[in-house]
Amino acid sequence: MVKVDLSGAQPFFDAAGPDYAAAAEAHRLLASGSGAGHEFTGWRDLPRRMAETELKPIVRAARTIRSESEALLVVGTGGSYLGARAAIELLRGGNYNQRPGEHPVYFLGNSLSPDALNELIAVLGDRDFCVNVISKSGGTLEPALGFRVAKALLEQKYGKDGARRRIYATTDANRGKLHDYAVREGWETFTVPDDVGGRFSVLSAVGLLPMAAAGIDVEAVIQAAAQELEGLDLRAPENPAWQYAAARQHLYRRGKTIEILASYEPAFRFMAEWWKQLFGESEGKNGIGIYPASVEFNADLHSMGQYIQDGPRTLMETVVSFETSRTRYAIPFEPGDPEGLNYLAGHDFAEAQRAAASAVKAAHIAGGVPNLGVSVPARDEAGFAALVCFFEMACAISAYMSGVNPFDQPGVEAYKKNMFQQLGAL
Repeated sequence: MVKVDLSGAQPFFDAAGPDYAAAAEAHRLLASGSGAGHEFTGWRDLPRRMAETELKPIVRAARTIRSESEALLVVGTGGSYLGARAAIELLRGGNYNQRPGEHPVYFLGNSLSPDALNELIAVLGDRDFCVNVISKSGGTLEPALGFRVAKALLEQKYGKDGARRRIYATTDANRGKLHDYAVREGWETFTVPDDVGGRFSVLSAVGLLPMAAAGIDVEAVIQAAAQELEGLDLRAPENPAWQYAAARQHLYRRGKTIEILASYEPAFRFMAEWWKQLFGESEGKNGIGIYPASVEFNADLHSMGQYIQDGPRTLMETVVSFETSRTRYAIPFEPGDPEGLNYLAGHDFAEAQRAAASAVKAAHIAGGVPNLGVSVPARDEAGFAALVCFFEMACAISAYMSGVNPFDQPGVEAYKKNMFQQLGAL
């Protein structure tokens, strides 16, 4: 289960500290279904439902994809791709697609850049591939256009009938443009649940099919997620979701309006991108909300470190860590000691990483930046599932504490309306 360490934020709390009574009320609203947006809280029992319904068909489809193709092209944007990409990079590594013997997963439909599109087509090359198009409605511009390209590539390579067998659609169970299209064409389909919003959907077929195609044990993910959600239903201040939500809301009221999510693991990069959508879309409403940003340590210590240390004191910092590393690598001895670092020879890189993290934490706290620690035992399927469930639960509780609906996104519709007006003038 996720652990939360508030010791680095304690010096910035006032005498009252985090408001766990407000966290308790927010949890009650969520659990009772009496809060705003309650019709989109199906993510709370999604792992159990997946285990009973689509999980085995997803595993079978992924096995077919891996046996009949050399790559999977995932078409989606926002919550329809960030969770899957986050999982694949965290669990398979940032260089997964470049490693020999792997089954690459590429992502299309989150950009309108012709350069990025043509680069992806060139990378795909002559390889056999399948397509997983993901959209609740089928009407979102970027994935709709991306899918047109992907479908045309398939038909050019395999013909219409051959292409039809290589398309998997994840969409609404009963309605929508993509649903109707899939029924007409006879594609294999999976479901975006009606009671789960896109940014909370990674543990549905939205995330699980691409994850399984990448070789991730999605059955282990779902089992761990079910256990984590059961633990996160604890109604007490010992609940890590309460601790995190209440602490960040307390710090927000004390002027810390920007939250930086950091990790010392480069493979965490797209988990941070998923987290930014989760919290940004859930909390940024009615003129309020903590601004979610992210950095990658150690690299960003040499670019953003100055700002974090000495910039405006409106920052709080959440650092996600993994208690154990997957591998070890001893720092080598260098004859002559040209850099003066032979005192580290024989020590593992993970030891140096932990020392750096401890030093940075102390410096940032001294510089006026509260530090919230979030940790899981390992960078594995259980760790990924725990982080997803923890952040989803904490996000819902935090948003209810601030008085907003965690599950709508009215501001997103404004740009969509303007964009289609502009496109209509082309």
